[in-house]
Amino acid sequence: MKLKQLVVGAMLSTMALGASANSVFEEPSDAIEYRQAAFSMIRVQIGDMGDMLKGKVPFDAERFQKRADNAAALSKMPWEAFVAGSDKGDTSALAAVWSDNETFMKKAVAFQQYADELAVAAQSGDKKVIGKAFGAWAKGCKDCHKSFKD
Repeated sequence: MKLKQLVVGAMLSTMALGASANSVFEEPSDAIEYRQAAFSMIRVQIGDMGDMLKGKVPFDAERFQKRADNAAALSKMPWEAFVAGSDKGDTSALAAVWSDNETFMKKAVAFQQYADELAVAAQSGDKKVIGKAFGAWAKGCKDCHKSFKD
């Protein structure tokens, strides 16, 4: 358990540094656009996987794996764009992102871990295993939205 706490702590520290130092965003609006694009691409992945699990479209294990792998990669992207000044403008991010950044970043790390676990579960091709991992990932989305998104 201590190793997991150390890894999570290191990830949080790295993410916090990445969000504040050496920003690639010239303007806060660039950061907002970047994170919205990342979240938009994540929505495509979650929507397609959800439709397969709900039976709205036929389950395709190869396609699901692709979506899960995409989700795992994309889940790491938006967080660097929550930079100072990007709390103003065309954003749905609540002030709590910045006032309670530690909790926000913990939820971001959990979201990434759930996405990674989903990508691994997808390798099984077993809808029951996949469904459980997908549910955890989707819950990670909703948990963050409750506190940090308008």
